[in-house]
Amino acid sequence: MTRPSTHVWRLLRWGRILARHGALRGLERDPNTPPAVKRLIKLAHIGVRVPSTPRYADAFQAIGPAAIKLGQALATRPDLVGEEAAHDLARLQDAVPPVPFDAIRDAIERSLEKPLGQLYASVDPEPVGAASIAQVHRAVTLDGRAVAIKVLRPGIEEEMARAIDTYEWAAAQAEAMGGELARLRPRLTIATFRQWTLRELDLRREGASASELAEHMASEPGFAVPAIDWSRTTRRVLTLEWIDGIKLSKRADLIAAGYDMHALASCLVRAFLRQAIEDGFFHADLHQGNLFALPDGRIAAIDFGIMGRVNRQARLWLAEILHGLITGNYDRVAEIHFEAGYVPPHHNQAEFATALRAVGEPIRGLPVKDISIGQMLDGLFAITRDFDMETQPHLLLLQKTMVMVEGVATALDPDINMWEVSGPFVKEWLRDELGPEAWLAERLRTDVRALLRLPDLIRRIEARYPPPGAAPPPPPLRAVEVVRIGGGWRYAMVAALAAAVAVAAMLLLR
Repeated sequence: MTRPSTHVWRLLRWGRILARHGALRGLERDPNTPPAVKRLIKLAHIGVRVPSTPRYADAFQAIGPAAIKLGQALATRPDLVGEEAAHDLARLQDAVPPVPFDAIRDAIERSLEKPLGQLYASVDPEPVGAASIAQVHRAVTLDGRAVAIKVLRPGIEEEMARAIDTYEWAAAQAEAMGGELARLRPRLTIATFRQWTLRELDLRREGASASELAEHMASEPGFAVPAIDWSRTTRRVLTLEWIDGIKLSKRADLIAAGYDMHALASCLVRAFLRQAIEDGFFHADLHQGNLFALPDGRIAAIDFGIMGRVNRQARLWLAEILHGLITGNYDRVAEIHFEAGYVPPHHNQAEFATALRAVGEPIRGLPVKDISIGQMLDGLFAITRDFDMETQPHLLLLQKTMVMVEGVATALDPDINMWEVSGPFVKEWLRDELGPEAWLAERLRTDVRALLRLPDLIRRIEARYPPPGAAPPPPPLRAVEVVRIGGGWRYAMVAALAAAVAVAAMLLLR
């Protein structure tokens, strides 16, 4: 177990880097920051020239790979780090200097247990991408297929484990201070971050996520997922189909190549809605660098390390919340928040509905194409503190991805009407899920399942309460107080004496 002094030393070292980039100024000025934390921040600022404009993303980039991943996670938490920090962290680029190819070759051969020449016909020693956890090389298999090889950086598991250990320790200390920090549930945030990271550190799980997503997206012909080469995939090495296309970040190149920008943007929105709303399993890192336009007009995604899951009930609630804000049904939106347990029951539901009205009314008068999902979610975040709403990590990832998809779609086609594209899909899904046919089908399914469980329930009751046998029922035993004279050897003496008396009584009664 890591000693507290080690955690403190790491935090002070990282704090100095954050201070040099002005990234602690917001915490220092926030009235909700506990005095103990403010004292540590002042200690980190000693001898440091603080820039006038905070550079949060640059600070996390300077700390190292684990901090880059943490910064990307915190970019989804404006309620925790503030709007300014979250916006700046959103530009955090997961790019670091590449590992020399000799180390990569050694990692591939040790992981796949074969010489490189027996696995691939050729491997380009220059990486096409180098991120904090892994880097990617282009290769050709022995049967002539173009593939991408993703390889974990040597020593990254140990580095991430050390950093997360300290993050967890720091989060526990912060949450123990109570107040606003306890409401924001930093320990849960770090626990969610740990889950993301463990998934990314096992490339077999990334391959499985891609495979599962491909099955779900079979009904969306405009969206492609690369095939996994399982014979060349292990925990540290992932081999998958090479994607030949133009990144969606290169808008000028897409226009020059003759792509229909509105069609690409619409396809992306529909694909995300199908993943998030219909299937509840979605690619949670749909930024421009992970999306390509293929020659046939389809969109292909890569990098399946961060995936999100939302159960059916949560998807229904979220869809009703968004729909209610747009249509002005604030009472129903407030009711959902109380049903879901997002707002503690000691608050007044009508007051919460009024607060929601303050979020919804400013957007109701706007043209539909000017309504921003991001602005709507920012408004919802703003009222969480007043109503003691605890963080819901399972929804944060979905909300972050919604904003990301909206940004990519509007960058492709600034005139896209997000609600016209998504509206028919969402309305049809809600009708299918909440209509009378859906209610009847769900009721039948639930009742039939209950009936099928009845025989097993009866068997368990009989096992617990068997029928009486041939022997008569025993007489009731009177309650007798157990006298404890002392401890240790006295217990043994009393027990021996009681046993002797019982034996003597039995002999006398013969």
